Amino acid sequence: MGQVGWKGLCLSLFDYKTEKYVIAKNKKVGILYRVVQLSILAYLVGWVFVVKKGYQDSDTSIQSSVITKLKGVAFTNTSELGERLWDVADYVIPPQGENVFFVMTNLIVTPNQRQDTCPESTGIRDALCSKNRDCPAGEAVIAGNGVKTGRCLKVGSNTNGTCEILAWCPVEKKSKTKKPLLANAENFTVYIKNSIRFPKFKFSKTNVLNTDDDSYLKNCHYSAQHLYCPIFHLGKLVSWAGNNFQDMASEGGVIGIQIEWDCDLDKPPSECNPHYSFSRLDNKFAEKSISSGYNFRFAKYYRDAEGVEYRTLIKAYGIRFDVMVNGKAGKFNIIPTIINVGSGLALMGAGAFFCDVVLLYLMKKSNFYRGKKYEEVKSSSRKSQPGGTVNGNQNSESLATLEQLRQLQTVEA
Repeated sequence: MGQVGWKGLCLSLFDYKTEKYVIAKNKKVGILYRVVQLSILAYLVGWVFVVKKGYQDSDTSIQSSVITKLKGVAFTNTSELGERLWDVADYVIPPQGENVFFVMTNLIVTPNQRQDTCPESTGIRDALCSKNRDCPAGEAVIAGNGVKTGRCLKVGSNTNGTCEILAWCPVEKKSKTKKPLLANAENFTVYIKNSIRFPKFKFSKTNVLNTDDDSYLKNCHYSAQHLYCPIFHLGKLVSWAGNNFQDMASEGGVIGIQIEWDCDLDKPPSECNPHYSFSRLDNKFAEKSISSGYNFRFAKYYRDAEGVEYRTLIKAYGIRFDVMVNGKAGKFNIIPTIINVGSGLALMGAGAFFCDVVLLYLMKKSNFYRGKKYEEVKSSSRKSQPGGTVNGNQNSESLATLEQLRQLQTVEA
């Protein structure tokens, strides 16, 4: 590149360029352009700012604690346990009150189990035998209750029997009452205290009414009139999840309690309220399936007068309640506001580009419009200085260029 070329490049750095606008008197494209603009404006105002609150900074890292307490008593009369009164220490597991708690509604009791030898249950496939060698000593029974001793025990003249095992004897009973023993658990109440905090905004709140009245929580239950009384009947929790408590109590199940906090911190704190929703988390359509329900086993251990340990084995059926807390908080911040406004202006430019495509490539007179929008400049073989004179007269091309810069070109459709 010569010296003249470098000089022209350096001087061009100080040039100012401005756009040349062509006004197309075309009603179809004009209407389309306004429709696109209004659509973008409606999206920006309606969706971004009103619905999504794009003018706010948000915090979704909610910090939460849940405390639960149950109350209620039930009475049962069974052959294994006799007459018995059940309170929260008996049917609530775990007792310390966490965000997951289990309420026992039905049970199978196998009392007075001791470590001894006894026949394995006939329902265990790996324990079926016809001779002693089918029960190798020291081998654990697959999905069974103990370890084989090497003997095959038969009843009467039967050719087949079950292996003798070393286990807690007698082995667990399999029968279960069709009607739940603790059917009255439907009337038990649970107190769910939830405290939340949004660390970004240093905002904290709880779902319990802030009052000095000691009798408030003793006399209220959750309702539309008492949003800040988180005391619920278990029967209502299950019904709000779309299920019947008595049907669910026989085999057990899992209920989810969702607490949602959606807080607009541009409003008073009293406007930040908890919203509850309830659902069944296990498969309610598989109630007749072998995998339906919810149960587990636990034992209570004792010692007799001789110091020999024995236990009562309980297979507990019931309803597990999972308390889940989610939430977000928002507060005005200038940075997201500027970002969303800038995005809206960029979309306006995209709308203009779309209308340009329609005008220049999809209309019948697209060639005509393209010719008016884009000018083709060819270099002349004759050297002349722009804005100078030829034989004492100003260059005609320079005059035409100046005239075009002074006037706004109007194109008739």
